[in-house]
Amino acid sequence: MRNPDASSRGVMTRRGWWLVVLNFLIPGSAQVLAGNRRLGRFGIAATLLMWVLLVVALLFALLAPTAGLSLVTSAWLPDWLGLLRPLPLLIAQGLLLAYAVLWIVLTIDTLRLVRLVKTGRWARFAIALVAVGLLVVASGTAAYAANAVGTVRSTISTIFGASGPTVPPSDGYYNILLLGADSGEGRDSMRFDSISVVSVNATTGATTITGIPRDMPHFPFAEGPMQDTYPNGHEGHADPTCGWGSGINQLRTEVEVCQDGNQLYPDAEANGSEPGIEATKDAAEGILGIEIPYFVFVDMHGFASLVDALGGVDINVTERLPKGGPPEGVDPHDVDSWAIGWIEPGQQHMDGDTAQWYARSRYTTSDFDRMKRQRELQQAILAQFTPDVVLTRFQDVAAAGADIVKTDLPQSLIPTLVDLALKAKDQPVQTIELTPAGGIDEFNPDYAYIAQLVQTTLHPPTPTPEG
Repeated sequence: MRNPDASSRGVMTRRGWWLVVLNFLIPGSAQVLAGNRRLGRFGIAATLLMWVLLVVALLFALLAPTAGLSLVTSAWLPDWLGLLRPLPLLIAQGLLLAYAVLWIVLTIDTLRLVRLVKTGRWARFAIALVAVGLLVVASGTAAYAANAVGTVRSTISTIFGASGPTVPPSDGYYNILLLGADSGEGRDSMRFDSISVVSVNATTGATTITGIPRDMPHFPFAEGPMQDTYPNGHEGHADPTCGWGSGINQLRTEVEVCQDGNQLYPDAEANGSEPGIEATKDAAEGILGIEIPYFVFVDMHGFASLVDALGGVDINVTERLPKGGPPEGVDPHDVDSWAIGWIEPGQQHMDGDTAQWYARSRYTTSDFDRMKRQRELQQAILAQFTPDVVLTRFQDVAAAGADIVKTDLPQSLIPTLVDLALKAKDQPVQTIELTPAGGIDEFNPDYAYIAQLVQTTLHPPTPTPEG
């Protein structure tokens, strides 16, 4: 290999093929055998290091995914060092990029060692072509992996708070306020049209979703500034700029337009939230009687992109629903005059646009029906987050999520929530609907009964031997 018979084209051709193949299988081996041994040893050491890291990563993914996530997201760091949490992913991205560059250098040097002009006439072109092809496959894979790691790092930093406080589970549950709002054209303000509380059992991962009607009136608040303002429950407003009626979905408009939200909740923005969301948290806590430290907000205006990124969702439609809404001055009951399309009954695989209208349609059904459809859609989206979908559509899913999702969940909580999500995958999602069908008077809710219903659902009585 090091001192071949350069006068024999056959020998040089065989040597060339061996060097190119060895460079692909064990980068650096070609240099050890026929070139700069120091460069070759460095290439082999780097390759062994990458393989060791890959095997370790696979072992963590298969045997201890939570511990692996804790390492790469630095969940073990104290909150005051939260800004350093992206560092492991940044290091991993740098190593992958450096390895891709090293492979390019080794391949170019290997072609130099081959001495193509000494090989057979046609072999020289074949050897060069194969070497370049293998280079694209190898270095391209490393570069893609680096880009994927960068996307993970960027998405986590964009969506999750880097150094927000971590709150332990309350009565054995992580409770998260899930808000959906539409900031699309024609909306005079962004109101929370979909309000749910997701309760995740901190041990089993069992998940319960409680839907709160957006027009639920005269609700109590948990202890805090809004309870001080409304000690007897939320009241309506004479000024329409503060929101219509006393529904919970008017709180954002009220707090931001007619009250000094930053004075009511001075720490909201510093903790990755906003006053309107904190007021809605206090309302949800007052209604359900549970502690809700975190929120996840989804902008429905960009919701379709997430569904499309997941490849669509499967929904069983039970009734015909119109797409679109009536323009100003048009009778909303004259559906045929304003509908831009229809969602037909039956099992459907919906794209983003259809799924968005499925969640928003309300003129031919009640708000309670719409709440039920939104809950169905939430479960369908969760069902789509399978490993194969996330891996094959990773870039699109990450980009869509970063565009439409906002939360104050801290990065340190990611491993725990992912572990619970894996446990919950094979368990049915339980739902509580605060609607007439669930025994709730929509005009005069019994909030003591609602709090008891939630407690009984989350903490069912332990069966006795007598049954």
